Amino acid sequence: MNITAPHDVSDEARLRRWRLVLGAAAEPALGGLGTADDKAIDKALGSVYDSGGSRGDRAGGLGGSAPRVARWLGDIRNYFPSTVVEVVQRDAVERLNLTQLLLEPELLESVEPDVHLVGTLLSLNRVIPETTKATARMVVSKVVKEIEQRIATRTVAAVSGALNRSARTSRPKPRDIDFDRTIRKNLANYLPEQRTIITERLVGYGRRAQAVHRDVILAIDQSGSMASSVVYSSVFGAVLASMRSLRTSLVVFDTEVVDLTEKLSDPVDVLFGTQLGGGTYINRAIAYCQSLITRPTDSLFFLISDLYEGGVREEMLRRVHAMKESGVQVVVLLALSDDGAPSYDRENAAALAALGVPAFACTPDRFPDLLAQALNRGDLMRWGTENR
Repeated sequence: MNITAPHDVSDEARLRRWRLVLGAAAEPALGGLGTADDKAIDKALGSVYDSGGSRGDRAGGLGGSAPRVARWLGDIRNYFPSTVVEVVQRDAVERLNLTQLLLEPELLESVEPDVHLVGTLLSLNRVIPETTKATARMVVSKVVKEIEQRIATRTVAAVSGALNRSARTSRPKPRDIDFDRTIRKNLANYLPEQRTIITERLVGYGRRAQAVHRDVILAIDQSGSMASSVVYSSVFGAVLASMRSLRTSLVVFDTEVVDLTEKLSDPVDVLFGTQLGGGTYINRAIAYCQSLITRPTDSLFFLISDLYEGGVREEMLRRVHAMKESGVQVVVLLALSDDGAPSYDRENAAALAALGVPAFACTPDRFPDLLAQALNRGDLMRWGTENR
């Protein structure tokens, strides 16, 4: 049963929905709930959203036992679509302080896995009991697998196409002709009376041999607000690491810098190697990533961060400028997630833009296209504006 069914627009239905939204306090004005299902929905919502005042004085609640929470999760899955279930789960964790319950295997086995739950588990991974770690890993693995299935094929295709197109040949096969560059190369042969160009030279896309052609470095901010971005970035890193044509490095940072490149064969290992929360020293992370760059003009550096710098801002900007001037393609992603418009340091983003470094948010579905643009050294400033 869906309390927001789009075709249910009668006055009675509207009053019912408002009663479910506003809770028992609205019953004198809106009337009661007639069916057992509506009362069950009201009870499930009330467990999270009814309050007698402060959190300490809460009138409702899920109680302190995992079995009761598991039954409640079963109820909300029965009455709401999965997108609503995810929202209510997150609200329950935040409003009812269910952090401790998330450490219990019985609860973890009953929840609806999603990126936000993975972020919560990762923030707790240093305190999860040994008896629960296997279950937590199972939940994380399920979400990672779903993300891989969603993005892997498109990412591999985008990268392969970009690298093939970046190789040029003057004797292309018909299917490999780059018509835009061919026209530009032959503009001097334009015949005005016939309004045509005589093509003396063809320019085409070559086919690269299987070798490492680009170095890709992902530097990921581990601050708590970046949880979803950490999950998606880690999965993308694992997909890119599987491609022989790329040399992929993955670095995570807060006030410290950790190189997780050796774990890229298993994105779940990467995620459990992170530690969400804490401060942010972007400058320190960039300094480490600079040490990984051995061929600047063939390197692509992604800084995935909300840009709230706790270190030396001026030095951070100098390092980014030096990296770009050396020939590195630098891209700043304020978020790599489906969470909507991110919060970020607008002053730092503007300073980077002034240096010619694009800074924008990107959804996971758009990242393969962005990667292809970057590998071909396209206009990323324009791409970011067009794909907001």
